[in-house]
Amino acid sequence: MDKLFEASVSSLIAVCISATGIYLAVIIFTRIFGKRSFSKMSSFDFAMTVAVGSIIATTVLSSTVSLLEGIVGLAAVYVLQLSAALLRRFKLFQKAIDNTPLLLMDGPIILQKNLRKARVTLGDLRSKLREANVICLTQVKAVVFETTGDVSVLHADGEDMTLDSWIMKDVKR
Repeated sequence: MDKLFEASVSSLIAVCISATGIYLAVIIFTRIFGKRSFSKMSSFDFAMTVAVGSIIATTVLSSTVSLLEGIVGLAAVYVLQLSAALLRRFKLFQKAIDNTPLLLMDGPIILQKNLRKARVTLGDLRSKLREANVICLTQVKAVVFETTGDVSVLHADGEDMTLDSWIMKDVKR
């Protein structure tokens, strides 16, 4: 407990310099590699966000990792992210790394088997329907458990509105 507030002036200066340097590196790399680096469109995007956070923390707070090592590690993770994004254009690689969207509701019909597969409870589903301002199950055209873990609710006010098949492409039924 005694060391909780203990630090030398030089170590505090080193932390500030490291934080500034790694922060600027993140900004520069994000400008070079694009905003996709922090999207949550796939599991690779999520891994990227976690890895960047870990590298930042380690570079700033660990005396065993230099600022240059942190920046090189950061650059490597950005290059891996870019590579994965480019390789995802190929169906084989995309199937290997991406989750498949899963249909949770087909119109007003709740697909219990798919809820179990996605580990989504009825309470979770009701919550997402309320967030989407659904007041009656007949308004629901489809509910999709997306590759990111988000739940999309597709609904319409009119009975005559049909769901475009392009929107539901690749959604597992």
